[in-house]
Amino acid sequence: MLGAYTPTEAQNAFEAGADFVKIFPADTLGPNYIKAIRAPLPHLKIVPTGGVDVHNVADFLKAGCAALGVGGSLVSSKILQESNWTELTRKAAEFVKAATAARSK
Repeated sequence: MLGAYTPTEAQNAFEAGADFVKIFPADTLGPNYIKAIRAPLPHLKIVPTGGVDVHNVADFLKAGCAALGVGGSLVSSKILQESNWTELTRKAAEFVKAATAARSK
């Protein structure tokens, strides 16, 4: 997976052999930016990263994202420091629930 910011960079990543193209920062660019990229480049499998959370999962999936990159919104430093795997599992289940609901619409 190669990263990109602009449509040209995304297409270049695809042409370089990337199966997926990471778009960062997703929270700043937003789902409408993903839609705009995919309009002329529907063959791209886009993975937004940076600011993806349980509240915007549906918006990014509706925009045509192939997958979602989540980090801090899933695994906080507190969870790691406390080895709170129950909380990590709960948060992961929230993401799965949100993605499943978005995909079923």
